Amino acid sequence: MDVVVDHYSILGLPSGEEGAKLSEKEISKAYRLKALELHPDKRLNDPNAHDNFQKLKTSYEILKDEKARKLFDDLLRIKREHHRRQSQHDAKRRRMVSDLEERERAAFAPDPAATAREEEERISRKLKEEIARIRAMHANKAAGSASVPLKKEATGLGKGSVGSGGGDLDKEKVLKVSWEKVGVDYTAERLREVFAEFGEVEDVVIKSSKKRGSALVVMASKDAAVAATGSVCGDLSNPLLVLPLQPAVTTEFPSAQKPEETDHLPNIVGAGYKAFEDSVLKKLQKAAEKKKMT
Repeated sequence: MDVVVDHYSILGLPSGEEGAKLSEKEISKAYRLKALELHPDKRLNDPNAHDNFQKLKTSYEILKDEKARKLFDDLLRIKREHHRRQSQHDAKRRRMVSDLEERERAAFAPDPAATAREEEERISRKLKEEIARIRAMHANKAAGSASVPLKKEATGLGKGSVGSGGGDLDKEKVLKVSWEKVGVDYTAERLREVFAEFGEVEDVVIKSSKKRGSALVVMASKDAAVAATGSVCGDLSNPLLVLPLQPAVTTEFPSAQKPEETDHLPNIVGAGYKAFEDSVLKKLQKAAEKKKMT
């Protein structure tokens, strides 16, 4: 059924050679206009409204798929050539009906109509395969979209998550990263690249405001989280402050860090932790600026 339908006509577009020259934008525009016209909500008294709307969607899916549209255009071209040859053949046969020699030569010549039919059947088979492929693709997309909310809920991170995760979230593997909204900004992919130096990164969640950027970075192991904790990393023009999500009383930073920067960290909670974070971030930025100037 789908093969013999003129999908251009279903969308109210010219068919044939003129239809083959239409852009994807023109096809999408025609579909939107036709969808408004044929939507079942606007045709409550039409018992065929739903079927007509489904036919419209099928025609649009075929025409917007590059490979399926090419096969459909080839099928129309073959049909046009077959019709033109048939007309020419009939006219020629009428003119030369009395010429025995021409009839004998035509008898041994390949039958163009049979060749055209074979070509038409071949393209029709391929078009049917493409239609089945498109329908299977959309069925898989629908199944995949239904499972996304469950996956996000399982990670415990919510909207904006990058990568994959599952099960209970180990907070000891989660880092809190913050930076000022000056100079180079950070994306989830950029943060993933930065923290990949310390170990495998499972997930990144960006949380930003106008003046300040922050993110949660989930490392694959606790060792990787410890290695990245308190480190100065990222771009020199806008360094990152890296701290654990929930600082423990026994939190220890790498020995390379200055004692005066960590002696009071174990007791920081609540508003004090926020003030400490701001203070350390400013120190890191000043150190980065001095290093850049030298």
